[in-house]
Amino acid sequence: MTGKSKTFDTRVNCYECKHFYVTWDAQMPRGCRAFGFKSAALPSIVVKQSSGTPCMKFVKKENKGNG
Repeated sequence: MTGKSKTFDTRVNCYECKHFYVTWDAQMPRGCRAFGFKSAALPSIVVKQSSGTPCMKFVKKENKGNG
């Protein structure tokens, strides 16, 4: 057994999601366009705490490339 929890295996990285954005609000600096809210924590953590399930609206950002 590795000691990793199931939540570790299903963690969603908001920084890789196209719905994630950084706000100008110092109290709520992270936002999710898919769910329409801002928070102090990463939106995926708020979703997990609120619903008990990992974020189901995650969409990986498209790599825009530099070439």
